[in-house]
Amino acid sequence: MDLYFLGTGGGVPSRERNVASIALRMLAERGAIWLFDCGEATQQQILQSPIKLSKVEKIFVTHLHGDHIFGLPGLLASRSFQEDEGGLTVYGPKGIRTYIQTALSISGTHLRYPLEVIEIPEAGGKIFEDDHVMVQAEPLKHVLPSFGFRVSEHDRPGTLDADRLKAEGVSPGPLYRRLKDGETVQLEDGRILNGTDYVGPPKKGKAAAVLGDTLPCEAARDLAGGADVLVHEATFMNEDAEKAHRFMHSTTVDAAKTALAAGAEALVVTHVSSRYKGAEERFLEEAREVFANTYLAEDFWSFEI
Repeated sequence: MDLYFLGTGGGVPSRERNVASIALRMLAERGAIWLFDCGEATQQQILQSPIKLSKVEKIFVTHLHGDHIFGLPGLLASRSFQEDEGGLTVYGPKGIRTYIQTALSISGTHLRYPLEVIEIPEAGGKIFEDDHVMVQAEPLKHVLPSFGFRVSEHDRPGTLDADRLKAEGVSPGPLYRRLKDGETVQLEDGRILNGTDYVGPPKKGKAAAVLGDTLPCEAARDLAGGADVLVHEATFMNEDAEKAHRFMHSTTVDAAKTALAAGAEALVVTHVSSRYKGAEERFLEEAREVFANTYLAEDFWSFEI
């Protein structure tokens, strides 16, 4: 599972950074890709990346500012030309359904796949769960309603100690599966084995928090609590903190403090204003002074979770 950054700029595209879009690739885990936001020209970025549009299963929209949604209608339309595309679900704040329906209707666009649009309640909460992952959304603090998301894999069963079983004369076969599932089984020689005695501790699932535009807030810290990675906007450097907070954005230091308070393993800062072109090293150093394990996202860069 990894994060692939398609657009890492804030507000307007630049030569170096397109506007916001991040792909969460879960190809080994579920054969699917999820997108977070879909700014203008996201599908053009996809064409220059290893991302396959037909694999996009879900799109999570943090908020309705243009640099996060202007690429969505075109991407949805283009997906109809992909082979073997399945259904797609879009999650976002109230208004995202009207935006999509209006854009598709006025342009006479007809999708060839099932599209479901789910508007997230203002209070947030669990918005998706299956046998593999759970997705939680929480409202942040921004000019428009803005959400952060936490994607948490469920813990996986521990490893079956096959060597020990073989040493005890238990041959590989269907019994191994039953024991791995924690069942108690009786062997032909009368011995009774409890599966929990032969299975190691559960493997903790990975967790990633991806936030929309926001001021520092408690919800951001909660979503990032103990996460393997926090993706946090850092539109401004700390020298411009007054301006950042006036427009309800975060600085490098704000993002780093959130990661530190949340006990996250790693921080990736993104949504960088084009005013800092050429200052990337200083930008990153400023965050690392507070939270050492910080990375600065670039377009077409990936982060292994």
